[in-house]
Amino acid sequence: MNSRAPGAVVASQNPRSFPSDTHTGAPDVDAMVGQLIARARLAQRDFAAGGQPALDTAASAAAWAIMAPSRNRQLAELAVRDTGLGNVDDKIQKNFRKTLGLLRDLHGRKTHGVIAEDTRKGIVEIARPVGVVAAITPSTNPAATPANKIVNALKCGNAVIVAPSPKGYSACALLLRFIHAEFERAGLSRDLVQMLPEPISKAATASLMRQADLIVATGSQANVRMAYTSGTPAFGVGAGNVASIVTSSADLTDAADKIARSKTFDNATSCSSENSVVIEDGIYDAMLDALRRAGGVLLDASQKRALAQVMWVDGKLSGQCTAQSAQRIAEIAGLHDVAAQRPAFLMVEETGTGADHPFSGEKLSPVLTVYRAKDFDDATSLVARLYDYMGAGHSVGLHSADPAQAVHLGETLPVARVIVNQAHCFATGGNFDNGLPFSLSMGCGTWGKNNFTENLGFRQYLNVTRVAYPIAAEVPDADDLLADYFGRFGR
Repeated sequence: MNSRAPGAVVASQNPRSFPSDTHTGAPDVDAMVGQLIARARLAQRDFAAGGQPALDTAASAAAWAIMAPSRNRQLAELAVRDTGLGNVDDKIQKNFRKTLGLLRDLHGRKTHGVIAEDTRKGIVEIARPVGVVAAITPSTNPAATPANKIVNALKCGNAVIVAPSPKGYSACALLLRFIHAEFERAGLSRDLVQMLPEPISKAATASLMRQADLIVATGSQANVRMAYTSGTPAFGVGAGNVASIVTSSADLTDAADKIARSKTFDNATSCSSENSVVIEDGIYDAMLDALRRAGGVLLDASQKRALAQVMWVDGKLSGQCTAQSAQRIAEIAGLHDVAAQRPAFLMVEETGTGADHPFSGEKLSPVLTVYRAKDFDDATSLVARLYDYMGAGHSVGLHSADPAQAVHLGETLPVARVIVNQAHCFATGGNFDNGLPFSLSMGCGTWGKNNFTENLGFRQYLNVTRVAYPIAAEVPDADDLLADYFGRFGR
């Protein structure tokens, strides 16, 4: 593994070294991306030949690049400054904890060579890298999401080229600068981790998708759809619109505190933050009081209308409120009396779902929609209607003392995860107090038009070759296998 000379020109550090495209499919865009791909392939082949120690070293180097306290703060401050989304302290926590949790999940994992042997079946499994990964990343987490994908890809012997959102470009470029500094220390090639040059365009992103070996896409549904139609194998995520159900058996203070923490973290940039809470009728007023004590302010009908006018323009979610503080959103809506209360989050009551009820959808802001349900079955039906409009496949929260209710939701609702008695946005992507793997990209299954239901992790970055040896033949008896069927219906 030969690292570049310190003075060498690297696209990710000199992003304007290539001509920008002027129209979709411009030949110079394909050529520019082709150069990045070619360099990545050369670096990846040498890298993968180094075996598990090289893969572990690279993953650790990329992780420490974002976890080191001074660099973490620089990344968080730059992300908030240039995207205008979220807040610095929460991004620092997210950058560190998400990467630390990923390191925990990867520690000691074999991702090179023989990774499993089944002597009874005569099968040997061999891990193989996929090659060059195109990592499509959002502006909401412009450092944490690229870092997660880069660490996973390197752990599996791959090279990565990141396509950041335009707003997230500066934070991603700084992250790569830090990664390359760690690579210099470890003797690794910078070409293992690159990014598209400025200005980020749809044409360049599309070209990267076509030329890479695998796409992992997080962010807008437009990017996810483009990934799925690129002709390259892709893992994309579905839309968020998380709802949490609060039942009569819940600890209301605990539920309210956890919902508030989840709803306000990083100004609700996470797709896993609750957008709605569905409360059983018998505890409705008490739960509203608990949410107020946790920092929520319930808007009246006229205030709700004023908020809707600024949050949605021409039927589309407006960026002016996205990932802003509740106080700032109240000011934008002209609700100065509400802003003066310094709310942690805003609440609006709703009864309907669908396009005619915009508060029933994803809001990406500390605004919580509140529904009243007659009972648990009614709450389940209401959440199903919410997900029929938006968010199918993602996850649902439950605050209850009855474990059977969680299983019922898992058997009934179109969700890949049921999060029980936890702060949803921390728990869904893995936390130290649950067993889900750490990730910033959650698969939503066929419900969300995805091809997987797991939290995106290292296994999605691997090919596996299976060697099959001959074993003693075991031919079953058809009468044994069909005995139950024949007993009930005859032959």
